[in-house]
Amino acid sequence: MVAFDERGEEGSRMEKVVISVLGRDRPGIVAAVSGILFDLACNIESVSQTILQGEFAGIFIASMPSGISREDLGKRLDEGLRPLGLNVLLKPLEAAPDTGPALPSEPFVITTTGPDRLGLVASVTAVLARFGVNITNLKAVFKGGDLPSRNVMIYEVDIPAGIDQLAFRRTLREKAEELGLDLSLQHRDIFEAVHRI
Repeated sequence: MVAFDERGEEGSRMEKVVISVLGRDRPGIVAAVSGILFDLACNIESVSQTILQGEFAGIFIASMPSGISREDLGKRLDEGLRPLGLNVLLKPLEAAPDTGPALPSEPFVITTTGPDRLGLVASVTAVLARFGVNITNLKAVFKGGDLPSRNVMIYEVDIPAGIDQLAFRRTLREKAEELGLDLSLQHRDIFEAVHRI
């Protein structure tokens, strides 16, 4: 069943929509979504999808032609995806508020490994939030147990240039030690160079 975001009226015209698709993973989900969009002359501008413990999660940003409403698009997506056991949420793509020029930042990758326990993500992200560090991508894989290699978190972050870098690194490492985590903090360029195939 398609859910409509309460901030927009059903059937209202808009240029771009965000389409979130959730459900049990199976082959052909992206093909089904993109096929429906193609049939309606909608252009996919961005897409991101992942599979977590057998569950598919995908976000599509698409521009719609003037002759189709969000209600029409939602109905077609629901008809095509409901038989696959998928749930769909549509919302308008809203322009980001103008907050002035972006503050300079550097992209880093934080990797932690260690025993599984409650509060790992909450504790690490609390430190990031305290220092104004923005998470741009996060992947956490917890397979349980005390083997560090079975529980990995990878945070891609933007670290503001103006923060106290020493205090941030010290606080982050202290939190990792408190949680029994091994922590690595690398500039994204270095991380990608090391992990390049």
